[in-house]
Amino acid sequence: MKRYAPILLLFFLFACQRDPVDEPMDENPFDVETGTSEIPYIIIETGGVDILNEPKIPAEMKLYLQKAEVQHARIGIEYRGSTSFRLSDKKSYGIETRDMDGNDVDVSFFGFPLEEDWILMGHIVNLGQGYIFDRTLMYHYLGYELFRKMGRYASRSEFVELELNGEYQGVYIFMEKLKQDRNRIDVSDLGPADITPDAISGGYILKIDKTAGGDLNIDQPLEYFENNWDDDARYSPDISFRSRYDIYGRVLGFEPFGPPYHSNQYLETYFLYEYPKSKDITDAQKAYIQGYIDDFESALLSDDFDAETRTYTDYIDLGTFVDFFIINELCRNVDGYRLSTYLYKDRGGKLSMGPIWDLNIGYDSGDRVPFDDWVINYNNYVSQDAWMMPFWWPRLMEDPIFRSALKVRWEELRAGVLSTQELLGLVDRTAGYLKDNGAVRRNYNLWDAGLMVDYDASIGSLKSFLEQRAGWMDGEISSF
Repeated sequence: MKRYAPILLLFFLFACQRDPVDEPMDENPFDVETGTSEIPYIIIETGGVDILNEPKIPAEMKLYLQKAEVQHARIGIEYRGSTSFRLSDKKSYGIETRDMDGNDVDVSFFGFPLEEDWILMGHIVNLGQGYIFDRTLMYHYLGYELFRKMGRYASRSEFVELELNGEYQGVYIFMEKLKQDRNRIDVSDLGPADITPDAISGGYILKIDKTAGGDLNIDQPLEYFENNWDDDARYSPDISFRSRYDIYGRVLGFEPFGPPYHSNQYLETYFLYEYPKSKDITDAQKAYIQGYIDDFESALLSDDFDAETRTYTDYIDLGTFVDFFIINELCRNVDGYRLSTYLYKDRGGKLSMGPIWDLNIGYDSGDRVPFDDWVINYNNYVSQDAWMMPFWWPRLMEDPIFRSALKVRWEELRAGVLSTQELLGLVDRTAGYLKDNGAVRRNYNLWDAGLMVDYDASIGSLKSFLEQRAGWMDGEISSF
């Protein structure tokens, strides 16, 4: 794992710097004793004000390396997540950096590019029911690292330990929030005046996902969000549009935007407006991106895969679809494709898939789909989930051109960044970093959930899964 001496200088370039030599190195400023741990430690203080689902409340954040304060920032903080917020006692947080007047301000952490929006992601722990998602603490981190190694953007991430209002919270991942930005999802600015044929073509970011408080602009007390399951499926034309086709590629024969969890919802696929935001996107821009998606879907369904030519490839960047398939399948991300799925289209460009997002029930825990089948076959194992697999992926897998591109890319990656040696080495290095610095022990002293977590066994299970999964994919793809 990385060491932080080379990037310390970067921390001192931003507001509210502190000289680490002024901090007493032999005293413990934290709620827990971290010894000589090299893992960054974050302290957030809200001044006694309760954190809300939204809006963000003002707070102070201090970043320490080996007990020396190296960065101090004013922030706004709120809870994040919908299902995870309800399920987990270990909450995740969205934060934005602010100036003295409370205005958003771009700041760099860990040498990441300057930005204002960040996430502190915790793994899901339910103490009452005694279960934990991702006992390795690395599912998100691992997937994002692999996707970047494949040459694609994924949220830059760093392990930290978090203390909130004087109480230790455990191991978290500090990561970039996915958003339109030249250093994140790099698509062109699209304003209300961009309506000429060239300008209106981009950039757009869409998401296939549940709806949530931020999408719906719900103003309710925190208690409301603890049980608002219906709001996960409350689609409307203000925030989304529906595919004209069902999950089998048939034209839908009923009206969109029905009540949450209606009997035919499993047949629908909705696209949420991520950028421009739903409050900013114009009717003309909605019509453009809806029409573009419909044209792609119609072409994908109508193309003759026995012929030499395709029309659906006029609408998509095939390479991004291939890489998105590979990372979701390797990680057995059973939420992939149908939830937490990002798509983007730049000005003058084609529709692209990615970045990868939200892997907390993948890998050896993603057992809704067996390890020796494709995640895109999710609909064969789960009946009438409110969020099923869109028809795109099984249809693409029928195409010899898609399979050929997949085979070439997979063989290239398996000879390099996705080789078994590289996969297992990344797991070992990450686990060693967390264990050797005592973070695993400290985290599970707090979040064991009565399950007596065997971290070494969890790492062994993850490595075994990756080796078997990659080997199975080798066999399947080699036959294409």
